[in-house]
Amino acid sequence: MTAPLAIALGDPAGIGPEITAKAWARRGDFALPPFFAVGDIRSVAAVWDGPVERIAEPGDAARVFDHALPLIMVDDASDIRPGDPNLEGARCSLDSLEVATGLTRSGAAAALVTGPVSKAQLYTIGFTHPGQTEFVAERCGVSRENVAMMLAGPDLRVVPVTTHMALVDVAPQLSVELIVAKARTTVRALRRKFGIAEPRLAFAGFNPHAGEDGALGREEIDIIRPAIAQLRDEGVDAIGPLAADTMFHPRARAQYDAAICMYHDQALIPLKTLYFDIGVNITLGLPIVRTSPDHGTAFAIAGQDRADPGAMIAAIRMAGETSERRRRFEAESA
Repeated sequence: MTAPLAIALGDPAGIGPEITAKAWARRGDFALPPFFAVGDIRSVAAVWDGPVERIAEPGDAARVFDHALPLIMVDDASDIRPGDPNLEGARCSLDSLEVATGLTRSGAAAALVTGPVSKAQLYTIGFTHPGQTEFVAERCGVSRENVAMMLAGPDLRVVPVTTHMALVDVAPQLSVELIVAKARTTVRALRRKFGIAEPRLAFAGFNPHAGEDGALGREEIDIIRPAIAQLRDEGVDAIGPLAADTMFHPRARAQYDAAICMYHDQALIPLKTLYFDIGVNITLGLPIVRTSPDHGTAFAIAGQDRADPGAMIAAIRMAGETSERRRRFEAESA
């Protein structure tokens, strides 16, 4: 029997508990694989009146899943008020992430889905990682340079080379080695997790108009082009650097399987413009499958029954499908 998926509920004051519960309620509509939540049961009860059943271990999820949302309890949230985050809730979200990651690493869960957290709240309790991606990578023993954050929609996948940093700091961080490392990780993931035998990558330029041959900056000449040349020498189907403002319309998207972008907003603006309610964040380069909805805690609407579960449903579906493709790939390669 395939192991269930683990869902870390995220900040108990955010919309993570609500969209997880709504995803369970629509499990049949989308043929979702069995999953269990990890977090404080009170955070679900505060926003949803459906059935929730505490379980002791992931193996109990299959027995419960048809009639109730299975949940492994992490009791750290103290007073839970949807839309009103606090330090106890931040600790609960971190503990839930830790437990769910550990269960997935051990094989007790087939994949990890992470609900939205507040990085600002986490930083107040001593969290030192830029985000959940880097935390999970560390727990899996993988360096930050060897993981990549992919945002995916129905016909667009984007990978930012740099993620959560001020724009002024991006250019000094870019290097041939970093771009090549992110691209290699992307190629491996497209083959193993998405079933694409010969991945095609398109690289965005850093500057407007991809630098205009140096007139608007030299990052394309000095860094991006050499990285693409090295990847082509390795047999990767790579094009670019391309002007970012012309590479996301439908005809352009048909020419590649993933777009490698130089900074956070360059990647996320097109993805969220097209697929705000169903975008999925999947971490590449890990020994486990990890996805998450591509949105935040939405404290402003938490507890108002207004949260759309579309992105969580998409994250659950992608986690299940990706873990199965990865399992088949590894079996065929053995």
